[in-house]
Amino acid sequence: MLDMEEFFVLRDLFNQGLSISEIARKTCHSRVTVRKYIHSQIPPTPEKRSKRPGKLDDYKEYIDQRLQEYPLTAARIYREIQEQGFEGRYTIVKDYVREVRPKVGVPAVYRFETKPGVQAQVDWAECGQIDIDGSHRKLYCFTMVLGYSRMRYAEFTLRIDVHTLIECHLHAFHYFGGYPQEILYDNMKQIVLKRAPKSSDSDWNSKFADFLVVYLYD
Repeated sequence: MLDMEEFFVLRDLFNQGLSISEIARKTCHSRVTVRKYIHSQIPPTPEKRSKRPGKLDDYKEYIDQRLQEYPLTAARIYREIQEQGFEGRYTIVKDYVREVRPKVGVPAVYRFETKPGVQAQVDWAECGQIDIDGSHRKLYCFTMVLGYSRMRYAEFTLRIDVHTLIECHLHAFHYFGGYPQEILYDNMKQIVLKRAPKSSDSDWNSKFADFLVVYLYD
């Protein structure tokens, strides 16, 4: 299909008195095409390109639902959908979360209080990149928050493997001067390889399970 500029070129050449054959040779269009458009009073309408599905489209409903439930960070959302198969970049997720967050009402949540020493919560977030010896490395932040006092321990790391996770736990316990009776985790692959409806049926990371048994229950 001709674009708007080509359409007017054909009309202009025809108005100059050129024949259809001359216009066809001059513009490299077929005589059929030239004849069609020099007698047409309506310029060609550009075809609408079909919108290609975005990498995030299949995950937007999940993201909207999660943001309705909790005021999660874009890094947390990114990690969750990565575990579901998302292969796009973090910036796509960050931009979408920023776009929809003001439109999503977050209901007030009554915070569950625990007694001192009973519970803590652990999270691991991606914090962009850092330059080390001329190379770009991803930077992560481990946090452990005590449920009663809300006292927080944070540590920045360059890795998120299970060995680093265990080291961060040890550092946090040393900082707090002890450890709680229970710790809440999200779907971290360093801890749970495959989650089941019942936690006892889940497939746990054996190295982290050994750490719990030896360090916490010995």
